[in-house]
Amino acid sequence: MKKSFLTIICLVATFAATQVLASGDAAAGKNKVAMCAGCHASDGNSMVPSFPKLAGLGEKYLYRQLQSIKSGERVIASMTGLLDANSDQDLQDMAAYYDSQQRTIAGAQEITMIGYSDPAEVLALGESLYRGGNLKTGVPSCAGCHSPAGTGNGPAGYPGLGGQHADYIASQLLKYQSGERASGANAKIMQGVAERLSNKEIKAVANYISGLN
Repeated sequence: MKKSFLTIICLVATFAATQVLASGDAAAGKNKVAMCAGCHASDGNSMVPSFPKLAGLGEKYLYRQLQSIKSGERVIASMTGLLDANSDQDLQDMAAYYDSQQRTIAGAQEITMIGYSDPAEVLALGESLYRGGNLKTGVPSCAGCHSPAGTGNGPAGYPGLGGQHADYIASQLLKYQSGERASGANAKIMQGVAERLSNKEIKAVANYISGLN
């Protein structure tokens, strides 16, 4: 079963890479993100750990998320109704603009956990999970879809995670784990991954990712 799950991950990644990218105008999008700037900043580099950095996240991924939020498929209470007046082209332009921005790196922190008294051990655990997964529990490597440097896979719609806030990454993995986040073509994949991660592993890999660049 574990091998089958890993095989499915690889097949989905191969298929997704052949899909057509959304086409947006970054210059036009710059004038359409004023309402986003309050939480995500005008350049997409949110300073608040609970709000994701949108800069360089990936145009296709961002566009899909904006579509999902507008339709109500992905529920984010603070964004309810904010996109109602935006056309599909607006969403594409906004996605293109934020993807064109350079992401600042949040940076991994020196943290400890029960069983890991040395911060270096926590960082090593996060790196091991990101680059190699956990074969014993069937967790695939994050790098397989999100790239070794955390830059993502634009054509496939896999977001660049490097430098993202650790708190945000951890919160999304927990939402996938609980089933709260279930929208999008790859939700089942991410739910399957998150279900196999322990809370310690989630904390460690999220912290490691925040320092990738």
